[in-house]
Amino acid sequence: MVWFIVIAVVALLLIGVIAYFLSKKEPSSAPQEAKPVRDDGECCGAHAVCERDSLLTKTTKIEYYDDEELDALAGIAPDNYSESQIKQLEDVFYTLREKDVAGWLRSLQTRNIQLPDELREEALLIVSERRKA
Repeated sequence: MVWFIVIAVVALLLIGVIAYFLSKKEPSSAPQEAKPVRDDGECCGAHAVCERDSLLTKTTKIEYYDDEELDALAGIAPDNYSESQIKQLEDVFYTLREKDVAGWLRSLQTRNIQLPDELREEALLIVSERRKA
């Protein structure tokens, strides 16, 4: 009778140890607590709304805005652009919707394309105004 109790206790302990390790390896199906959204006026970068207006590139995936021809400008300093190259940039910029400007700037950054100073200032102004709104 004593052996039966000892074997039962050992079996229960063994089942408990196995269950413990299995629960550590499998992801919990319980819903995780949502992180609070910061409301201090600064973007935390963790939400789609923040990322839409953020100028920081978080991915290497390139999103084109019907501007594939601008890839030819990669690596060229803005001071070395010809008039026709500046016109290409302006044509794309002035046809963008306001909400697409930040994404376009991220796309240019990923593609190593720099804007001329005047055009960059206009683009940053639009992004800044959208953040305030």
